[in-house]
Amino acid sequence: MKPVRYLLDAEGRAALARLMTRRPLLGFDFDGTLAPIVMHPDEARIPARTAALLARLAERVPIAVVSGRQVLDVRHRLGFKPTHIVGNHGAEDEFDGPDPRLVTTLEAFRERARRLAPMLADAGATIEDKGASLAIHYRLAPDPVLAREAIATLMRELPPGIEAEHGKRVVNILVENAPDKGDAMQRLARRYGAEAGFYVGDDTNDEPAFERAGDDWVTVRIGPRLDHSHARYYLQEQSEIDDVLRLMLSHLDSSGSYARP
Repeated sequence: MKPVRYLLDAEGRAALARLMTRRPLLGFDFDGTLAPIVMHPDEARIPARTAALLARLAERVPIAVVSGRQVLDVRHRLGFKPTHIVGNHGAEDEFDGPDPRLVTTLEAFRERARRLAPMLADAGATIEDKGASLAIHYRLAPDPVLAREAIATLMRELPPGIEAEHGKRVVNILVENAPDKGDAMQRLARRYGAEAGFYVGDDTNDEPAFERAGDDWVTVRIGPRLDHSHARYYLQEQSEIDDVLRLMLSHLDSSGSYARP
């Protein structure tokens, strides 16, 4: 795996400049990428200055928000209108909705989660049912170790066709082989006739988008621990996203504007 470079150094800026001379699809994760991480997930919002930059970009290039949240949940948190929203880690398209098979496949796990809900609640973990996936949050747990032990008990007998993915103070429960963020970005690139692509995210569920990106894509992981990531570039922290958006706009202005499809 090639070493990951800092996006805002000379090489990364040059890569962004080349990208914006083409017709790129710009893809963004939501939590921890466009919106700062907050203690309670319901408080997450894109800052007004970030939303204003995204709105200017969305007038000229296709922008996709690809989130682990449900589409209806993330839409009112954006503060701007993207070209496309994908939810449930890539499994829920805003126009087509989730595959009913995914919702049905998760029913056996839902039943187990309902039975063990008191144990999880006592440990400070909460279950979020998003239809095509579930999330078990423990960011607010007073004792994270105890919460992880309770979650491990819940996952000790996963039903067939179900898999668990560990994120930042969350465990995502997914259907095996469900569409992921990599599938979503490839599908949207074809839909919008993109010649190249950009994707930025901060967690393990963003890795499929990094891994499946073309050689001419710019992929970015937020955070310093990057040895295991397939992203080609990194940002040190979420607050640097505004610098990236400003650079994108400046390159569009210098190379000539074009409207999104």
